[in-house]
Amino acid sequence: MYKIVRKEVLNPAVKLLEVEAPYVARKAEPGQFIILRISEEGERIPLTIADYDREKGTVTIIFQEVGKTTSMLGMLEEGDCILDFAGPLGKASHLEGVRKAVVIGGGLGTAIAYPQAKKLHELGAEVDVITGFRNSGLILLSKELKQVSSRLFITTDDGSNGNKGFVTDVLKKLLEEGNRYDLAIAIGPLIMMKMVSLLTKEYGIKTVVSMNPVMIDGTGMCGGCRVTVGGKVKFACVDGPDFDGHEVDFDEAIRRQAMYRAQEKRSMEEHVCRLGGVRNG
Repeated sequence: MYKIVRKEVLNPAVKLLEVEAPYVARKAEPGQFIILRISEEGERIPLTIADYDREKGTVTIIFQEVGKTTSMLGMLEEGDCILDFAGPLGKASHLEGVRKAVVIGGGLGTAIAYPQAKKLHELGAEVDVITGFRNSGLILLSKELKQVSSRLFITTDDGSNGNKGFVTDVLKKLLEEGNRYDLAIAIGPLIMMKMVSLLTKEYGIKTVVSMNPVMIDGTGMCGGCRVTVGGKVKFACVDGPDFDGHEVDFDEAIRRQAMYRAQEKRSMEEHVCRLGGVRNG
């Protein structure tokens, strides 16, 4: 059992849990993920490691309540336990040797981009961070990102934070101003990562994206997390989740992402119904 030692509500739909998992914390690196199961009857879901503390032996996860399992996870409180918490899984991000990078996070992807920016900062790189949200009420980790970036740009679709636009608008402006980067990291919705990759390709900037398709076992056996990269089939759980953004078939990934929406909706509706029609949190 893995005890929850800290819980924070980051916005109405997004929560942070810091979990006692010393063996995972000892080996965790940016880019990796865990697979958890709340109970014996629960499903296995992957969540990216948002942070870790080797001394305390804790791992931090940040998630949005979008389905039955994440909603149940969001109901847990400090002192409660998670049954399974397996990891770290996946390949760690390769960040050594980077002198100047731009890290782009879209929505919840900001939580995944944070450890990347933090590691680059610790390695002495100059780091520009761009994050984008639908509105100011959904902004995440601005304080934490400011501490690990040279410059932080936060945009909102509706301009409610005073900076209307998309992350690609900011990135294009920075590139047109003559900024050159050894590496671009884009993490967020598939369409956002696709548009960032198309833009950086024009400027010849190496770009890494983090793929998060449907995943079951996390060891490459089920094949559910397959993605096409450079014309070849890869498995996000063991070959990734980081991939060359210029080689990912985003259109295929977007189609596959929509395959289970009906089942996910039905599962969530049944879960809400059992709660008496009122969602917790």
